[in-house]
Amino acid sequence: MDHGMVGSAQSGRLLVEVREEGASAVVTPAGELDHHTADLLREPLDDLLGKGFSRLVVDCSRLEFCDSTGLNVLLGARLKAEAAGGGVHLAGMQPVVARVFEITGAEAVFTVHGSVADALAGEGDGTD
Repeated sequence: MDHGMVGSAQSGRLLVEVREEGASAVVTPAGELDHHTADLLREPLDDLLGKGFSRLVVDCSRLEFCDSTGLNVLLGARLKAEAAGGGVHLAGMQPVVARVFEITGAEAVFTVHGSVADALAGEGDGTD
């Protein structure tokens, strides 16, 4: 498996790390995902999709907050990934972030996993 770090971006409130894991890319946002920080997540997701990664795993275990702008970034990436034959998998959501997905109904359109390992174990399982 390729565990190479592809890149990272940071503002005062959000750090985004990206790494390749086999046929998947793992994106780890840490901090607060909102109107002011959303581009820090949107840009690496778009870059990965542009490079041909259609299966994206978003490790939400270090995400402390997500507002509607952040949710829209993830929904947009999901649409692009699905159009390319893949999908966006969410992993390790904290309760405060999971609640946003529950309230908005967005949890129904994503594949949600307990951990990144679980999401990666499903690679090629047809859930994309």
